[in-house]
Amino acid sequence: MAHLFRDLSLGHSKRGTNTAAAAAAASANATPMPAADLPSPFGQLSPTISDSDLRLTAYEIFVSACRTSSGKPLSSIAQAERSLTSSPTPIPTPPISPSLQRTLTSTAASRVKKAFGLKSSPSSKKSPSGKETSPAKAAKKPMTVGELMRCQMRVSEDTDSRIRRALLRIAASQVGRRIESMVLPLELLQQFKSSDFTDQQEYESWKKRNLKVLEAGLLLHPRLPLDKSNTAPQRLRQIIHGALDRPLETGRNNESMQLLRNAVVSLACRSLDGSEACHWADGYPLNFRLYEMLLEACFDVNEEISIIDEVDELMEQIKKTWGILGMNQMLHNICFTWVLFHRFVTTGQVEIELLDAADNQLAEVAKDAKATKDPEYSKILNSMLSSILGWAEKRLLAYHDTFDSANIDSMQNIVSLGVSAAKILVEDISHEYRRRRKSEVDVARNRIDTYIRSSLRTAFAQRGGAGGHNCQLTDVIIMEKADSSRRASKNRPNSLPVLAILAKDVGELAVNEKVVFSPILKRWHPLSAGVAVATLHACYGNELKQFISGITELTPDAVQVLRAADKLEKDLVQIAVEDSVDSEDGGKAIIREMPPYEAEAAIANLVKQWIKTRVDRLKEWVDRNLQEEVWNPQANEEGYASSAVELMRIIDETLNAFFQLPIPMHPTLLPDLMAGLDKCIQYYASKAKSGCGSRNTFVPTMPPLTRCTTGSKFQGVWKKKEKSPNSQKRNSQVAVMNGDNSFGIPQLCVRINTMQRIQLELEVLEKRVITHLRNCESAHVEDFSNGLGKIFELTPAACLECIQQLSEALAYKIIFHDLSHVLWDGLYVGELSSSRIEPLLQELEQSLMIVSDTIHERVRTRVITDIMRASFDGFLLVLLAGGPSRAFSKQDSQIIEDDFKSLKDLFWSNGDGLPAELIDKFSGTVRGVLPLFRTDTESLIQRFRQVTLETFGSSARSRLPLPPTSGQWNSTEPNTLLRVLCYRNDEAASRFLKKTYNLPKKL
Repeated sequence: MAHLFRDLSLGHSKRGTNTAAAAAAASANATPMPAADLPSPFGQLSPTISDSDLRLTAYEIFVSACRTSSGKPLSSIAQAERSLTSSPTPIPTPPISPSLQRTLTSTAASRVKKAFGLKSSPSSKKSPSGKETSPAKAAKKPMTVGELMRCQMRVSEDTDSRIRRALLRIAASQVGRRIESMVLPLELLQQFKSSDFTDQQEYESWKKRNLKVLEAGLLLHPRLPLDKSNTAPQRLRQIIHGALDRPLETGRNNESMQLLRNAVVSLACRSLDGSEACHWADGYPLNFRLYEMLLEACFDVNEEISIIDEVDELMEQIKKTWGILGMNQMLHNICFTWVLFHRFVTTGQVEIELLDAADNQLAEVAKDAKATKDPEYSKILNSMLSSILGWAEKRLLAYHDTFDSANIDSMQNIVSLGVSAAKILVEDISHEYRRRRKSEVDVARNRIDTYIRSSLRTAFAQRGGAGGHNCQLTDVIIMEKADSSRRASKNRPNSLPVLAILAKDVGELAVNEKVVFSPILKRWHPLSAGVAVATLHACYGNELKQFISGITELTPDAVQVLRAADKLEKDLVQIAVEDSVDSEDGGKAIIREMPPYEAEAAIANLVKQWIKTRVDRLKEWVDRNLQEEVWNPQANEEGYASSAVELMRIIDETLNAFFQLPIPMHPTLLPDLMAGLDKCIQYYASKAKSGCGSRNTFVPTMPPLTRCTTGSKFQGVWKKKEKSPNSQKRNSQVAVMNGDNSFGIPQLCVRINTMQRIQLELEVLEKRVITHLRNCESAHVEDFSNGLGKIFELTPAACLECIQQLSEALAYKIIFHDLSHVLWDGLYVGELSSSRIEPLLQELEQSLMIVSDTIHERVRTRVITDIMRASFDGFLLVLLAGGPSRAFSKQDSQIIEDDFKSLKDLFWSNGDGLPAELIDKFSGTVRGVLPLFRTDTESLIQRFRQVTLETFGSSARSRLPLPPTSGQWNSTEPNTLLRVLCYRNDEAASRFLKKTYNLPKKL
């Protein structure tokens, strides 16, 4: 930075008396520095007034103000120097003003530079060759402040001499009159003729410039507003415009010049305080534009980014123009701030110390702003600050585009300048701020917050707000990178989807923000990194939300995107937490700005939808295939349905597909899948048993109670030839199954085998699931220790229930449907000796052979046991509810007992059948009832009375109530005893039943 201020003392400066003139001549026609993107905040003057016009006028004001400040006669430095060198005898000349004649020396310790925190160039004491320059040698050709200013403002020596001659003439003609009480352009117009200029064109240009300055200062930008009733402005405008069209005679006693003087003086001498000062160059913004030209002279004409070391002396002289220009210290601070800032911008924005100087000067402006509430001052200040802030924010609102490793050093200075400007605008100018407590507004923090959010949104989306969102996927800077990555990986297998690439790039952007920009911004915003990641979180969240809303099914791309989003979110939250460790709320406010993406929930929802789709399809498959299933025992060797084989295969494939999904939560979602599959198998089981009937489907309805016709042994013969109402009713209940092959004994056996097969497959599936879980990346020990292996909750019980129902249905169908002709319609009908149990046993044995050959060995015992139990129930039903076609005497009891023993022996099969203890268990009821058949009638009646009285109590003493049929046969149960009496072929029994219940002998 040392090169910013070059030493302009004679030992090193390029501004020696000879070289200075050359530099001034070379730069007289120099083009102003371009600042197309930075218009002046002080407003625009008439386009007819050029910068060179303003520069010359400003120089004239400077020379006149400095030469008259001491009250001594004016003289030209150039003239004095020429006189001294050309004449052997000194010619008396008016003394030169000390303020301009002062010799310049090296000012390494400039007060202005100290105020700005700037350093003098270490080369200020060196010659161009790099050697130290002695003081004696440096003093050879001293340069005065006036000569320095002439060179800095690019004014030629001839022009300078002409100006000084004119000022001498003015002073001579108006002795004692201060320059502030004159209208300088008007006075200058009267001092020169065309002979004072190189040619007529230069003279005319000079006159036009002065006339345009008069127009600007008195008509276009007057100090005091023009009175519409005053005719002077109109007269002056006519004179000026006429003079611009044709040459104006400027002689002292010329009439046109007198008219011009009268019009000018009448406007310039207007004053609110009655002072004699003339107001021709102190109207805004003309005064600021002229003052800018003077302050620009503080920069080295040969090295435009350097402030001259003699800035203290120069500034002291420039301030003498305040009286003419209507400036003061506060307005000077505003203008000088702008000049420093403007010079930084227009010289390539490379000299950071210029920006630092502008920021330091702005601190003085901030003090001034608090000290005054002058509306005119506030208006000018507002314009200047708005321009600076606008320029700074144009870069800071998209600082990712503005700054990189090459210029990151300037960011802190630009932020500081922008924040300073914003604070003055808000705290000292804004009326809204004054109405609120200052503690409610943290200007610096709010601005930084805005810059961070805006720049990151811009980095995420070049056109913020396109399509109604702050962060649209279209034209995204990062997305462009993501798209290029996608194109590069298009031909590679397993290439990432765009949003997954975007998540990775956003993560990199967040890390770069934390490392590069947050350390700078943290000075003004302690949670700068947190705000940054919260903004990125929201931007990516908008895209993710749109992506999720468009997903209809689980795909590998969808899972990759959601997993990438989950990782990104965790990284962003980690940065936010680390950044807010020292904050008052521990970063809670920032975290609240980051509502969870719930990527895992989104994945879970997609998987659940995937599960639902698979389960629904499986259920439809069950419906469709069970309608076509014929339950053919020849379908395979083990005798189970082919539909069950396919069902378990589909379930196995579904489980394999589930565990191949690239998701991190298999153990969590497995219960959902298993519940769905569980219901499908349960549904299959319910469909498999549907229509097969149950025990009650086949057991015939008991006929009404009757009493036997005493002594008749042929009653049953005639009854056998008729269809009993019971038989008809029973047949109607099962008739629906007679013509359906799928409900035959082999088919029912296949259904039972199928349920048994499914039970076995469930165990295999559970073991496979455990194996899959062990291979899952997200599985934990507790997933196995909490009984997750018991994953089928409904199916085992459903299969068991199905087997039980089908086994009972098979058993009772065989006994009460398939063998009804030898059991219900034949056993003990008529004469016992000719209707015993042998026909039943023969056909039952055939049925048992079919069942044994067809049924799976694991359920064979159960099914045979159910058939045995059904046969025992049928045997008892014949004895106790066989209808009026059956009658038993006491002597028949032995036949009945022998027949029952034969029935039991069929199932024992000489030890090859059911275990004896199992037969004893289920034959207990029959064995308990059979002794009643060998009990005499009187004893039966007496026992019946006793049991009924015990059951019904005192209410049964007057008349025995008819005990209801419970179906639970027992030798101590009233209804069982009553039924034995009903079928007792005995007069005493018939009389008792007639007397007690008036039972009929026939239906």
